[in-house]
Order: sequence, then C-alpha cells, then structure tokens
Amino acid sequence: MADTIDVDGKHLAVDEEGYLADLNEWVPGVATVMAKQDNLELTDDHWDIINFLRAYYEEYQIAPAVRVLTKAVGKKLGAEKGNSKYLYSLFPYGPAKQACRFAGLPKPTGCV
Repeated sequence: MADTIDVDGKHLAVDEEGYLADLNEWVPGVATVMAKQDNLELTDDHWDIINFLRAYYEEYQIAPAVRVLTKAVGKKLGAEKGNSKYLYSLFPYGPAKQACRFAGLPKPTGCV
C-alpha cells in the first residue's frame, strides 16, 4: 500500500493499512480514490454511510466497530439499512473498517 494517495492534485499521507494519517485532510475525493483502489463505485447509499460515520465520529470521537455501527445506522437511517447484510453489500471488506477508511477516520477499535 502506498504511503500517500493522490486526491485532487494533493498527496495525502496514509498509514500502512491505507487509513488517512491526518483526519483533517479528508475531502470527499478521498473516499472516491480509496473506493477505486478497492474496485468499488460509490453510490448514494455508500455516501449515506460515509457521511453518517463522519457525523458519528465528530460527536463521539471514536470510529464505531461493526456491531455499534449497525445499531446506530438502524436508529438513524432505518432498519433496512441497519443490518450487517446491507452494510456488507456496500462495503465487502468490512463495513466498519472499509467505510471508516473511506470516511477518513481511524481504524475502528476492536477491528483486526
């Protein structure tokens, strides 16, 4: 994995697992570039989760693990989106890990 990703002409530092080194450098283009690296095309459904995660992190200063994420999404966006099957359909490499990476957040606690 590269130590930087190129987003809108800027080189942004990432750690060895591809998470942004500086959360304040996040722009929506980060998610687009990371999704391309993972061979994913971002839809509005992806953005719902990415934006949800950014708001959650802003409020609680923590990236939620998958069980917490599933429950919180269910409360906020409805039961049809607050389930593992739906979240894995969007983020096949793990809804918490992959979605947090796209959202420019640190790796969720409890994720290996």
